[in-house]
Amino acid sequence: MEPPLTIDRRELASLMDLDAYFGAADTAFRALAERRAIVPPPLHIALNAGGFHAKGAFIDLATRSYVAVKVNSNFPGNPARGLPTIQGAVLLYDARDGRLLSILDSAEITSKRTAAASALAARHLARNDASSIAICGCGEQGRAQLAAIARILPIRRVFAWDSDAARCAAFASEMRDALQLEVTPVPRLVDATRPSHIIVTATTATSAFLACEHVSPGTFVAAVGADNPHKSEIAPRLMAEAKVVADLVSQAQTMGDLHHAIEAGAMRAAGVHAELGDIVTGRKPGRENATEITLFDSTGVAIQDVAAAACAHERAVAARET
Repeated sequence: MEPPLTIDRRELASLMDLDAYFGAADTAFRALAERRAIVPPPLHIALNAGGFHAKGAFIDLATRSYVAVKVNSNFPGNPARGLPTIQGAVLLYDARDGRLLSILDSAEITSKRTAAASALAARHLARNDASSIAICGCGEQGRAQLAAIARILPIRRVFAWDSDAARCAAFASEMRDALQLEVTPVPRLVDATRPSHIIVTATTATSAFLACEHVSPGTFVAAVGADNPHKSEIAPRLMAEAKVVADLVSQAQTMGDLHHAIEAGAMRAAGVHAELGDIVTGRKPGRENATEITLFDSTGVAIQDVAAAACAHERAVAARET
C-alpha cells in the first residue's frame, strides 16, 4: 500500500488557486444541499491561551467519495511568539476502504476555503454592481477575503479597519500593491462600513461591534469571525433585521453569530432565510432587491475542508505522475 502524500503549505499554494477553492466551495455546498454529505458536530477544546477544533465530513463526488478530519489549534497570542495563530493538519481518507490518502497543511486550506465560501455567498447575496468593500480585521483572513471577493465582483474601493492602526496601515499598503485597488485605512468603523456595498468581519472579537447604524441599505455582510461559541461580531438586532444565510444552521446555532442572536432573544433559528447550499442550488432565492441587507453567517463547515482537500489531493497525484 502506498504511503499517504504529505502536502505542505507551499505545495498547496502551488496546486490551488482562488478559482480552485471557489470551485471546491461550490461543490461542497451543493453536496450538502443534495444530501451527498455527512457533517457531524465539531469538537472544541477550550484552553486559557487558545483552543483546538476538530471537524470532519464525508462527501460523495461523481468520481470518488472522501472523508476528511481537520484538527486546528487557534492561539491568538502566537504572533507575539513568532508563531502562526492557526496550526494544524487535514487528514484525507478514501471513504470506500478507509485508506489515508493525504496529510495536508490546514492553515492554508482553512484560510482559503473560508474566503471562498464568502465569495460564493457574495455572488448570490451581494448586489451585482457592488464595487466597494470594508474589511474589518486586517489579518491573514482579511487578506484572503479581499482577494477572493475581488475575484468575483467588480471591487474598486476598499476600506480597511482594525483596532491596531499599524496593522491596518500595513494591510492597506500590501493589498493596494497586490490587487492594484484603492485601499484606504480608516480609524473609525463607521467610516469603513457605511460607504461600502460589502462588509467583511474577520476578527477575534468576543463581543459584537457591527450594529445597524454601521450598515447601509443594500449591503452584504460576510460574518466570518465567530467560529467558536465565545466569539461574536454582529449585534443581535442587525441579525434580526437582515436576511440571514448560514453555512450550516445547526452549527451556527451553537457557535456563530446566530447563536448570540438566539441567546439574546432577537431571533430564532426558524428566522434564518436559508443555508448557503439552498441558495447555490436555486432551492431558495438569494438577493431579491437592491435595498435589503443580506448576511452570511460563516462558522466554517468541514464539508469545505474535505472538498478542498480532495481537489488538492487529486491535483497533487496528477502532478507527481507527470
